[in-house]
Amino acid sequence: MPEESEVSATSGVGAHVSVRKQRRTSLGRILSTSFTKFRPSAQVRNPVMFVVYVFFWLTLLLTFVPQPFPDIHGRAYDADYYLLITIILFLTLWFANVAEAIAEAQARAQADSLRGVRTGLRARQIRPDGQLVAIAASTLHLGDRIEARPGEIVPVDGDVVKGAGLIDESMMTGESAPVVRESGGDRTSVLGGSRVLQGTIELRVASEPGTSFLDRMIRLVESTRRDKSPNEIALTIVLTALTVALLIVVVSFSYLVQFTGEGLLNLGTMIALTVCLIPTTIGGLLSAVGISGINRAARANVIAKSGKAVEAAGDLDVLILDKTGTITVGSRLAVQFVPAAGVEMSELLRTAVLSSMLDDTPEGRSVVRLATLRGATAGRTEFDNARVVPFSAERRMSGVVLSDGTEVMKGSISSMEKAGSPLPPELRAAVEAASKEGMTPLVLALQRRTLGVVLLKDVVKPGIRDRLRELRVMGIRTVMCTGDNRLTAAAIAHESGVDEYIAEARPETKLQLVSREKAYGRLVAMTGDGTNDAPALARADVGLAMNSGTSAAKEAGNMVDLDSDPTKLIEVVSIGKQLLITRGALTTFSITNDVAKYFAIIPAMFVGVSGVALLNIMQLTNPSLAVLATLLFNALMIPVLIPLALRGVGFRPATAVELLRRNLILYGVGGLVSAFVGIKLLYTLLAYASTLPTIVSWATAVHQFLGGLP
Repeated sequence: MPEESEVSATSGVGAHVSVRKQRRTSLGRILSTSFTKFRPSAQVRNPVMFVVYVFFWLTLLLTFVPQPFPDIHGRAYDADYYLLITIILFLTLWFANVAEAIAEAQARAQADSLRGVRTGLRARQIRPDGQLVAIAASTLHLGDRIEARPGEIVPVDGDVVKGAGLIDESMMTGESAPVVRESGGDRTSVLGGSRVLQGTIELRVASEPGTSFLDRMIRLVESTRRDKSPNEIALTIVLTALTVALLIVVVSFSYLVQFTGEGLLNLGTMIALTVCLIPTTIGGLLSAVGISGINRAARANVIAKSGKAVEAAGDLDVLILDKTGTITVGSRLAVQFVPAAGVEMSELLRTAVLSSMLDDTPEGRSVVRLATLRGATAGRTEFDNARVVPFSAERRMSGVVLSDGTEVMKGSISSMEKAGSPLPPELRAAVEAASKEGMTPLVLALQRRTLGVVLLKDVVKPGIRDRLRELRVMGIRTVMCTGDNRLTAAAIAHESGVDEYIAEARPETKLQLVSREKAYGRLVAMTGDGTNDAPALARADVGLAMNSGTSAAKEAGNMVDLDSDPTKLIEVVSIGKQLLITRGALTTFSITNDVAKYFAIIPAMFVGVSGVALLNIMQLTNPSLAVLATLLFNALMIPVLIPLALRGVGFRPATAVELLRRNLILYGVGGLVSAFVGIKLLYTLLAYASTLPTIVSWATAVHQFLGGLP
């Protein structure tokens, strides 16, 4: 059906058009969103900025409603002073809105491109009678079967049940290198929106309409009502309490002035003082920091189902890692056959071929390949009416039962011994020596008689030891969980540098390990890709599921790695740490900024009051200009720090004490010094500007000059 392929291909082109259009309108969208956030319902979600929002409307009202009382310096009501305060308060709110709008626009850009992929997709459904019918992809349901041909876009999430194909996932993952997806292996999952480059595959639909991985991604990244993480909620409570306390302090100033008999504080000045002293800098950037954390995870091709997962990654105590594919390369290859005493090598090789010929896993194909290179043969007719005994995590063995009842099996030593195939004593020494070198032995048995072992070799990934050392520096304990025997596990653990290892693990072992660590109050993370990993992924604080894994695993985890790289969890930890460090750095900067503002605005407010002049270390003699300079500096700090909030503070592995020291020196002292310098500079500029003729005075002078001409 060529027309179906044409429809699918057109959908991909539409996605690129959508991305280009989005780029042209992104600036307009940011500006539009920043102004729509002036709604009270949007402002009230941020208590600190809501106080500024209330003061903005109050000063706007006071601009047109004169204050009847003179202030402490005897000055009468000045409408221009209130108007300038109102404008600066508006800029403070708008800058905070822009920061959040930019972060949301970055997230929506990905949603727009993904929505373009989904638009107009059709599918070739395989009916029970084998007939192919073209239908809209939105009408497919869980369990339906579809066919995808070269050049077509896969319309929905699915698992390959027949055939093999080369899949381009660049639209979904950003990874340009195509991947192989085939039935019978451990790489069967295909994302909706991927394109088939080679091969025709048959897929079983893995989701209901509207619940696919693509749909969830779109809803997640375009959601503006993001759930706050526990850490963010706690910080919001602290900032709110600090704001209330400072409000009380400022109100007490007015009573203090009246008690001293000096007069009254200007209401506009009191409002400016309050806005300058409350933590408006971190309050305006708090939401943008949280959204940008999710965006950074998305740029790493990790889709976080909530901001809580990203933040939890920064607070982890324990990291549970698989051996195969995470610490090691993951493709275990047969490297050697060791026959038992009295067994001919040719007999062992033939048994290896019989046990693995119908095993479609990479390990099974590797055993057949090595045995064939050594001269083994097996006719296809020997497998007529043969019954396959598939591998399972519980049984830990596989093989075939031939038509004549002959049972040919291979499996781990412990499982084969339980099944009645004990390991001969002369083999045990060879097996132990191989295990110490990191090789995995599989017992080969014919009619439950052990004929020998085949040794599989996996290689530790380059650089994994250094990455695990970085985690140790950050105080994170690593635990390797593997189904290999203890000797093999110990060898890999020593070579890779993990802190602990658990050998001969069963599917329930991971869940038990996660539950045990959480019972001690620790935050736990783990990776997984199989259905048997789903309970542990759901139980862990951070569950990173592989995109190539089963639908159950992706549903259970709170993160999905589109690259299917198990070591990505280490990168996720860095992203989470960076999020927490960025939030802490901006909070420190904001608070020390506020401390400096005390020395700028309060002495200027009480010029002439005995004892206060000693605090005026910046020599700000004009109270109005001092207030305006401090308030303007407070507003400008938000746009200045937007790039830092979106990009994140530079992160390098370090202990908590080292990070705290760096934070206090760089952002604590930096916030204090920058406030003194910035406020003094703005005060000087405002003082100079106040001496310049206004536009009105220039126009009057020109008019008088022209009128005096003959």
